[in-house]
Amino acid sequence: MKPARILILGVAVVAAGLAGVLAMSLAGRGSVVTQVQQVVEKEPTVNVLVSSANLPVGARFDDKAAHWMAWPQGGVVQGFITETDKPDAIKELQGAVVRMPIFEGEPIRAEKIADSNSRIMSSLLPSGKRAVATEISVATGAGGFILPNDRVDLIMVRKEKTGEKYLTETVLNNVRVLAIDQQIQEKDDGSKAVVGTTATLELTPDQTKVLAVAQQMADRLSLALRSVADAREPDTKAADYLLSGDNGSSIVQVIKSGAIVTDSAPSKAE
Repeated sequence: MKPARILILGVAVVAAGLAGVLAMSLAGRGSVVTQVQQVVEKEPTVNVLVSSANLPVGARFDDKAAHWMAWPQGGVVQGFITETDKPDAIKELQGAVVRMPIFEGEPIRAEKIADSNSRIMSSLLPSGKRAVATEISVATGAGGFILPNDRVDLIMVRKEKTGEKYLTETVLNNVRVLAIDQQIQEKDDGSKAVVGTTATLELTPDQTKVLAVAQQMADRLSLALRSVADAREPDTKAADYLLSGDNGSSIVQVIKSGAIVTDSAPSKAE
């Protein structure tokens, strides 16, 4: 090959290379990618006392029942026990009684527990309520499926004055069961019922009087189990006619053969 052709070929190769480099440089300038770094700010946290296990009604606290857990500061509401306010809360709660069920990981609130110096049953009672027992059996206790903390109606069955037929009446509505016999805790798996002979109910003072009268009048008292959805309905209804008459007159209740004989006593003003 002649030297002139070799020279021309070399110049062409060099020119092609320079053209390629220039083209790549221009293309790189047109596709500049700007990377934006996202900054995430972590919300401040507060140590909140939470349950370490499922705690049923009547359970007592020990050092393994609760622990501190970091909680978003914005999610802390009134009633939570924080390490800032009560750093010795775990020690102070030793022996305290659980008044309402507490689940694992749930923040412990003061209204769900009672002082360790209180007796268990009295600590379960809200202010103004009374604990009253009534006899039950498998037949009168919803087949044994009633558990502590359930809601029930109390139904009274009695004979008419003539004794020819029976009358039924719901004398207490939607009252809470505190205990079955001496058991105030539910089963761990929740699948087995507690079959007992006595149910302890949470009642108002007037409901307590109604139950006392019904126990004397009734041929049979039965508990009817209610849905858990009824827990928020009023529970203060009762058969008030068993307690007093109309127009403010006092009533003396006399029970004969399961029937009521009422005598109106004159008021002091008469």
